[in-house]
Amino acid sequence: MTTNEDDVGISRALQQIGFTDYEARAYAALVAGGELNGYALAKASGIPRANIYAVAGKLVRRGAAQRVERAGGDAYVAVEPKRLLRAIDDERRQAMAGARDALSRLSRERHPPTVLNLRDDEVLQRAAQLIDASAASLHVALQPTEAAQLAEPLRAARERGVAITTLCLEGCEAECGGCAGTIHRCRLAPAGATRWLLVVADERTTLLGHFTSRHVTAVCTEQPLLVELAMAYIQQSTTLAILGSELAGRLEGLLSPKSRRMLDGLVPAGDFLAHMRELRVATP
Repeated sequence: MTTNEDDVGISRALQQIGFTDYEARAYAALVAGGELNGYALAKASGIPRANIYAVAGKLVRRGAAQRVERAGGDAYVAVEPKRLLRAIDDERRQAMAGARDALSRLSRERHPPTVLNLRDDEVLQRAAQLIDASAASLHVALQPTEAAQLAEPLRAARERGVAITTLCLEGCEAECGGCAGTIHRCRLAPAGATRWLLVVADERTTLLGHFTSRHVTAVCTEQPLLVELAMAYIQQSTTLAILGSELAGRLEGLLSPKSRRMLDGLVPAGDFLAHMRELRVATP
């Protein structure tokens, strides 16, 4: 490939990320030539001298070049390409996030949240899609079977910086390898062959899955109340797991009969303190 072809390719690539033709040519000339005054920059880039200072000024305002004062007049130096491209990438991601939030608010204002009813393979496919689309946070409650099937999207989400809180409903004594992020183990799994899956992505969308030996069903929605309820279930259960680990055995005799009755009503077996002792065993 010739140098001219290289120059054309660089110019085209820069134009695709927002540079004008003149800006692309001037920036490429600065990268190749180092510090250049207006005359040298016009000659190296092929831009008319009448236009070169306006183009160089745009590069400075864009953050692609720096102006240097010299005795013979201003000169220009390119900002290092990796730093420039990183800044452009950050700006684009912020712009995309802003556009996404604005459009999402507009959509919610004009259309009531829908509730999608999912079945069979759609359930885990949709859960993986929510995890893949998450930008800031994930709250997940699941059991080993679904943890194994969602391990890869959860790993990818963690690697791109998503904050993940995982509630292991099985209360596994040892890590199964599928859970990710901050993991809390709490024996809350439904009895029998039934399994649950809760995913809350960015505190905005939730999926509630129900697995049995015969049927797999779920709902997925941005309905705020359902999102809040799913978040509350995961957060309160993880809090119980922590309390069970730290306070079990110390609550006996500290609770009033009224408090004990209310707390007993929160757990399936009807014995809150026994449940807390189980959490102490289940939670490392």
